[in-house]
Amino acid sequence: MKMTIKKWALVSVFLLAIILIAIPVNKMRGDKKIIIGGKNFTEQYLLAEMAKTLMENNGFIVELKTGVGSTIIRQSLLIDQIDLYYEYTGTAYTVYYNQSDLNVMTNRNMCYEWVKEADAENGLIWLERLPFNNSYTLMMRKEDAEKLGIFTISDLSRHINKYPENLLIGINAEFWERPDGFKALMKHYNFKIPYNRIIKMESGLAYKALREGQVSVSMGFETDGRIDAFNFTNLEDDKSFFPVYNPAPVVRKNTLDRYPEIREILKPIVEYLTTREMQKLNAEVDIQHKQIEDAAVKWLKNKDLL
Repeated sequence: MKMTIKKWALVSVFLLAIILIAIPVNKMRGDKKIIIGGKNFTEQYLLAEMAKTLMENNGFIVELKTGVGSTIIRQSLLIDQIDLYYEYTGTAYTVYYNQSDLNVMTNRNMCYEWVKEADAENGLIWLERLPFNNSYTLMMRKEDAEKLGIFTISDLSRHINKYPENLLIGINAEFWERPDGFKALMKHYNFKIPYNRIIKMESGLAYKALREGQVSVSMGFETDGRIDAFNFTNLEDDKSFFPVYNPAPVVRKNTLDRYPEIREILKPIVEYLTTREMQKLNAEVDIQHKQIEDAAVKWLKNKDLL
């Protein structure tokens, strides 16, 4: 009995030592909490998941809040409901600040510096931008574009002005209203299509609708892997309407002051995530139906970032 008591005493002391040692570590990890937001399309889910994985790999506890539109995610950052998310330069310039200078919005350096300086006054810090440009695009099936002789948005505008009931346009609700969206594009290119020829749907469904012939023209994003896979063609923006859309992590200043290491943790993504790499990642999810987390982690490991 005495030996048993001694053994239990030793075990108890050992366990207590472990607990005492563990408390500061857990407290430290618990203090390093961060909320990462994201919008409601594949690329945004992937960027948020990459950031989450890298942050967790550096001792952070991360909560994801993804799947919302631009206005909501922006407001969430401003009112401190999230700490950071990946925003696009063109969206900030045209939507949040309602700017329309073509010299700025079509120049990646000027646009980035403009929004970076403007947002600093709101306590928001733009970290290094990624190299790819996920600009909006209008797409058609290649065979239809060739048959109708539509290769540019100017060609499309001439066709619609001549045959206003001939085509159906698939877009999401946000793209219809935003200042760099379809209503503004019609004005820029001097055409108008009857409202009943506009079909509004989720962004992902627009690709499916175009592929299946439910619409004739669809909005899209240049980094989307489905463009090549589905044999679509992008109509040339020959009058330079669409702004540049380079994404960058936008972080609340108080968050970055508290965790300045965020800048270096997320920086490696900038070196590797080109337009082609983003297209392949998007295709893995949208065409090969891989899970967001699996695709993001695999990419990070392939680039030796984990």
